Amino acid sequence: MNTKNITSWLNIDANSDFSIHNIPFGIYSGKQVKHRVCSAIGDYIIDLFELESADVFDINRSVFEQEFLNDFIALGKPITNKVRLKLIELLSDTTSILKTNTALFNRVFKKQSEVNMLLPVKIGDYTDFYSSIDHATNIGTMIRDPKNALMPNWKHLPVGYHGRASSICVSGHSFHRPKGQQKPADAELPVFGATKLLDIELETAFIIGKATQMGDSITTANANEHIFGMVLFNDWSARDIQTWEYIPLGPFLAKNFASTVSPWIVTLEALEPFRTEGYVQDPKVLPYLQYSGQKNIDIKLDVFLKPQNGSENKICSSNYKYMYWTMEQQLAHHTVNGCNVNIGDMMASGTISGPSPSEYGSMMELTWRGTKPITLNDGTERKFVNDNDTIIIRGYCQKNNVRVGFGECVGTLLPATI
Repeated sequence: MNTKNITSWLNIDANSDFSIHNIPFGIYSGKQVKHRVCSAIGDYIIDLFELESADVFDINRSVFEQEFLNDFIALGKPITNKVRLKLIELLSDTTSILKTNTALFNRVFKKQSEVNMLLPVKIGDYTDFYSSIDHATNIGTMIRDPKNALMPNWKHLPVGYHGRASSICVSGHSFHRPKGQQKPADAELPVFGATKLLDIELETAFIIGKATQMGDSITTANANEHIFGMVLFNDWSARDIQTWEYIPLGPFLAKNFASTVSPWIVTLEALEPFRTEGYVQDPKVLPYLQYSGQKNIDIKLDVFLKPQNGSENKICSSNYKYMYWTMEQQLAHHTVNGCNVNIGDMMASGTISGPSPSEYGSMMELTWRGTKPITLNDGTERKFVNDNDTIIIRGYCQKNNVRVGFGECVGTLLPATI
């Protein structure tokens, strides 16, 4: 099906993230629904369990009444893509059963504002990468020196670490300011207490849609067969805890307390029209990391800070196209040693920063380690995230009149517990 010029019989706002060109997947709950698989268009969610009562997909209906998308994803891309294309067909054909059967319409469509979105997948394993050259250069300049900002391995492989899946929460959650050890610059010994430098990290993440066995490797050429789709991701970071603990093994308590993920998985197929060129990789990478074609994606990303009882302040506008290492390279590197991946595994991009200061994807960079505070529209300043601040990430692709978005990724920082 050619969906390039297709339109829906539903009245969809031109600025909606959920156009007929998108059709993402998620899990919702409602007044009489514990958990079901759904899609989205405009202001509505589409209850796929109710829709399949009309046998439109020819799939065992029970797969749409699961707590997570894992079982649906496990059906494979030939099936999941078929479901997405069938939805596009039903939503564009004015003679479709969804348009003509009012009773079915009322069971299938529910206002997004009237349901709760849940964590979309059961995350078995989570990996976080460090793949933005602008971010890595900024951080390296701050903590080392401008001449040696990047570590010697950085341009040769996608740096990453295995994180904690249990504390990844769906958009709309809140968490308490984490505590841990810190080593003040003027102190001989470490101290214990709540982090003073709670930061955001503007990221995306991709979801594994096809498992491998131990010993198998995924190539850059076939990586897309294993990637189901993408979400927005905020990998909160306690910078002072991290500075003290990260040598020699990397982040630990500074990262494992909370991460926020958006509820809608936007399929790789919906994102294909927005592929674009990335940075030139110099020096040339090893053969297993080489690829052909356009592998970056033009995803516009905005970060907002909302104080308690205050209004939103845009503090950053970046773009996923600034990634130095692509998803395909990340996955190829992750599995080149035979590491197996499973459906639902989540792999985050690492902080996404662009070349200009307004495109920096963390408070650490935006305020240059607190030396250049951000002034909000209420007159207050921020060096890092304050208690009761809410961080909102939004992202979308736009090309001509086609828009595909992710919705929101929202998290609120509460005061530390005693």
